[in-house]
Amino acid sequence: MERIHTDKAPAAIGPYAQAVRVGNLLFTSGQIPLRPDGTLVEGGVAEQTKQVLENLRAIVEAAGGTLANVVKTTVYLRDMNAFAAMNEVYAQYFGEHRPARSTVQVARLPKDVAVEIEAIAVLPE
Repeated sequence: MERIHTDKAPAAIGPYAQAVRVGNLLFTSGQIPLRPDGTLVEGGVAEQTKQVLENLRAIVEAAGGTLANVVKTTVYLRDMNAFAAMNEVYAQYFGEHRPARSTVQVARLPKDVAVEIEAIAVLPE
C-alpha cells in the first residue's frame, strides 16, 4: 500500500491520505472544493465542481495516471437540484471517457460545501 500525496491538491484535513495506491488500483479520498493552499472556493456548485475535479486530476496524475484511468466516481451533492450544473462541469473533465458513477444527496458535507467527489482509477503498470 502506497500513500499518494501532491502539493497540487489540498492536504488532507484529517488523519487520511489524499489517495492510496494498491498495485495498479488507486483509491482517492473525497475531494471538496479547497484550493491547494487550503482556501475554499466560493460560488455555486459549478465553480466548486471544477475545483474538486482539478484536485482529483492532480492526485491521479501524482500517482502516474490521468482522468482517463478513472473507472468509478462517487459524487456527493448537498442538493440534488444542483445535479445539472455539476454534471455539465463533470462532462467537460471526462468527455467521452464516462467512468461508472453514483451520485447521492447528503445532509451535510465538510466545511458546508456543495459537492464532494471520490474516484477509483486503474493505473498503468
